[in-house]
Amino acid sequence: MSFRGLVLPVLLLSFCASASFGKGKADHKMAERLKTDIYYLASDSLEGRRTGSEGERLAGNYIEKRYRDLDIDPYKDVYRHTFTFIYGKEIGTGTQLKLGNNVLKLKDEAFPLPFSASKPIYAEILPDVMEQGSVWMINLYADQDEANNAHFDAEKSMFERSKEAQKNGATGVIFYDGFGSKWPPSFNGQSENEFIDIPVVFLTHDAWKKYVPDDADSTKPKSNIPVELNVKIKKTERIGTNMAAFIDNKAPYTVILGAHYDHLGRGEDGNSMAANSLGQIHNGADDNASGTAALLELAAYIKKNHKKLHHYNYMFINFSGEELGLLGSKNFVKNEKIDSLHTSYMLNMDMVGRLNDSTHALTVGGVGTSPAWAEFTNDPPKEFKFVLDSSGVGPSDHTSFYHEGIPVLFLFTGTHKDYHKPSDDADKINYAGEVEVIKYTEEIIKKMDNSPKPVFTVTKQSTVGRVNFKVTLGIMPDYSFQDGGVRVDGVSENKPAKNAGIKEGDIIIQLGDIKVQGMQSYMEGLSKFKAGDKTNVTIMRAGQKMVLPLEFLK
Repeated sequence: MSFRGLVLPVLLLSFCASASFGKGKADHKMAERLKTDIYYLASDSLEGRRTGSEGERLAGNYIEKRYRDLDIDPYKDVYRHTFTFIYGKEIGTGTQLKLGNNVLKLKDEAFPLPFSASKPIYAEILPDVMEQGSVWMINLYADQDEANNAHFDAEKSMFERSKEAQKNGATGVIFYDGFGSKWPPSFNGQSENEFIDIPVVFLTHDAWKKYVPDDADSTKPKSNIPVELNVKIKKTERIGTNMAAFIDNKAPYTVILGAHYDHLGRGEDGNSMAANSLGQIHNGADDNASGTAALLELAAYIKKNHKKLHHYNYMFINFSGEELGLLGSKNFVKNEKIDSLHTSYMLNMDMVGRLNDSTHALTVGGVGTSPAWAEFTNDPPKEFKFVLDSSGVGPSDHTSFYHEGIPVLFLFTGTHKDYHKPSDDADKINYAGEVEVIKYTEEIIKKMDNSPKPVFTVTKQSTVGRVNFKVTLGIMPDYSFQDGGVRVDGVSENKPAKNAGIKEGDIIIQLGDIKVQGMQSYMEGLSKFKAGDKTNVTIMRAGQKMVLPLEFLK
């Protein structure tokens, strides 16, 4: 599950919960199957199922075999549906940094910063002389103590100072380590800082001492230095794989059941919640081997009862890229042209393996997306206490379907101290509790199969994931978009974006006077406004720039 700093609602409906879990023979067999699936998917051999990794491929192989064993056909003749996404940045071929007549060794002596513009520049500079229209050379550290501070955020400092330098007329920036830091920066390929419009490079302490000062004791050169910078920063791509199976009952509408199967790998993408965990395997037993195993159980249930469950077609989707921003589900919806005209509803299971034996709390999200869900939430089974969230928007893949006007339900047994940590292991799953979640879900599917296509209703902005800003625009950003600006993936009703005329697919490039280059500057721009403010929003639509009047709601 990809919370991205989100907080779940606290509306707890209290009911008696006296049931004993997993007593029946069938329940015991289901628990054993869940155990088999989760222990494999959350094993060290899959190395955390990171999107685009060998572990993801092995998990996909396992899921495909399970569908084949259940005699469930692939969707559109293939189980694997790949998607390409921008993963990070790397120093591009042809990058060259030169001081005087010395070509610097990339990475060892100097390197461009990941937010640098990709362009050549030729100049003659003198460090610490900061004139408009010139390249600035700036000592990264204020003093030796700062250079030896392990907690000094060098990239953040360079990013902010580079933006300020650009604002004040610099045509480029060279940061250097004039003190010999114990913790020198390195090229960060996963940097979330946006590109700025001038080239920015870093010069190591050894290169500074070797190429810049006039003598060994100097901290500043006494003469101008010819500089040639030819910077090329390349976006790196990865390929993820959604798995999809399909039961075709020749019905006019399809029910979509989903769960993501990717997780954090060895923490390479920076989304682990554990300190110093880079390199450790994050097995993700609850997040979301539990949902993956539950989806396979539902597929088996529907296949076994296909003579009774035949009023809808049934699609089963195991998403990847969820932890990176719902990338797999967004891609599937767009590429496969999933829409509300042909889809009855979407049910998503994410982290359903840690039902608390004391509280029995089960979060049911999306209950406001259709009046049909009232039947399943107004009178909860005795096994659960429901935590209800009406919004169709939340920290998991159902959000991608809600934005297409499709009713959604989202099942979740709650966070815990192992969330996004290497300790989320298979031996901590409450298998009997997960059996009860699956049985409850089977009842929903069975009753819905004999019901008309549910009516879709627009919900309020999510209580799951509300950002602490004074205003909201009311859009779902496309987190995978990295070509400048913020692309709109969805627009909420009765919000400023909708009122201004912003549509899905528009690219926001400016909020008032704030240039929007990506999510970072978008959030910075929003923070400048308060309720009732009026401004303009500049967008790109089909290659055309448009300026729309915008008013933030009171």
